[in-house]
Amino acid sequence: MMLCPDRPESDLPWGESDTETLLDTFNVQSWSMPAEPKEGDGQAHSVNLPTLSREEKRRRRRATAKYRCAHATRERVRVVSFNRAFSELRKLLPTLPPDKKLSKIEILRLAICYISYLNHVLDV
Repeated sequence: MMLCPDRPESDLPWGESDTETLLDTFNVQSWSMPAEPKEGDGQAHSVNLPTLSREEKRRRRRATAKYRCAHATRERVRVVSFNRAFSELRKLLPTLPPDKKLSKIEILRLAICYISYLNHVLDV
């Protein structure tokens, strides 16, 4: 994992080359760990790590570079698909001149008018 694309990981100010290990260290140090049970204590103690809420887990997962990259890729695919649908709709609408560039809102408004015109033609 790189924090900055133009800066190598070994160049980190705190001297740690593995950023995942460093992040894990920060996460572990932020938890309060109970003291180890002493011998002869007679009681079994378990280590109580704080359970993260669903929202906290979601935030941590979304903070990773891998998740952000996958999300950006999905968003690009969605936008390309959206634009392709608008261009296909645009081809079906009659305009003068036929090659006139229309905005998305103009395409939608023209489609609404055209559909109502076709309904009117069918009703007559």
